[in-house]
Amino acid sequence: MKIELHQIPIREVIVGYKDSAEEGVVAYGGKLDIRPKYQREFVYKEKQRDAVIETIKNSFPLNVMYWMIRDDGGYEVLDGQQRTISIGQYVSGNFSLNDRFFHNLTKEEQDKILDYELMIYFCEGTDKERLDWFRIINIAGEKLTEQEIRNAVYTGPWLSDAKLKFSKTHCVAYLLANDGGQLVSGSPIRQEYLEIALSWINNGKIEDYMAKRQHNANAEELWQYFQNVIEWVRKIFTNYRREMNSVQWGELYNEFKDKKLNANKLEAEIQELMQDEDVTKKSGIYEYVLTGNEKFLNIRAFTDRQKREAYERQKGVCKKCKKHFEIEEMEADHIKPWHEGGKTTAENCQMLCKQDNRTKSGR
Repeated sequence: MKIELHQIPIREVIVGYKDSAEEGVVAYGGKLDIRPKYQREFVYKEKQRDAVIETIKNSFPLNVMYWMIRDDGGYEVLDGQQRTISIGQYVSGNFSLNDRFFHNLTKEEQDKILDYELMIYFCEGTDKERLDWFRIINIAGEKLTEQEIRNAVYTGPWLSDAKLKFSKTHCVAYLLANDGGQLVSGSPIRQEYLEIALSWINNGKIEDYMAKRQHNANAEELWQYFQNVIEWVRKIFTNYRREMNSVQWGELYNEFKDKKLNANKLEAEIQELMQDEDVTKKSGIYEYVLTGNEKFLNIRAFTDRQKREAYERQKGVCKKCKKHFEIEEMEADHIKPWHEGGKTTAENCQMLCKQDNRTKSGR
């Protein structure tokens, strides 16, 4: 990782300062992305913002900032976004300090601010080096999400197109996933829709996928995949329920998209499970009806009272190996398995030693 320190006066940094909301914030003659397009929008609170300007007016040292050098020769702010925006807003007249806007200051006072030199490290390196460095310096202020960090590294035409589809308020991905009931949780502006789609399409290997497509002209492959996932879900699970918005649909689509599934049969099973008081994680029902794995359901556990009742009834003897154990050395088990209709009731509870119980359950 190559890192060089530069001292740049504020008057140079704020040249061309422009805040276009979700379209991004730029400065430094248009060469600096202070907040790239569709990155989540936040600024310092009034007290923090004012402290930045007071620091500059008094010629006190401001914490160093970090800019990443892009492949096209431009820059993106890695650390110092809120400080830079606060400076740009003040000089642009967006707020006053002690009842004085920037234009109310004397020329001498204005020049003192504009001539203040910001300490900025220019950073250049491989994708991995930049990711690691970004994570290290992302330790204070408004922390960025993992996807925002990735976006700062894998800039290019592919990412610009992906953001248009997945990272804008009411973007096409958001509209599609919410048409007829919300199927994806999170906020596009926080990059959560983009992160979810990337995780689904490449089995969690997000950085690998972005690196290989960084210079592609568009993100049509990802968008088409996302559409296929949502279309498949709507077709297979015909009755919408709010629990559906926390299901990892892409993972299920990848595994079951080519299998013949009976939507009516699945819906009948889902209805029954939704009414089962032993199923404590209703959102896991969708994974369960496809995989048959009970771990997705979080079957209601026996209470301490039920365990004690069974233990006393058995006089501390394991039902399987017939040996005596203290209650702390035993675990509760369904006499009639839950998937065969057994309920989590005192009458259906037996105590087994830990070894026998885990052997039985395959743990």
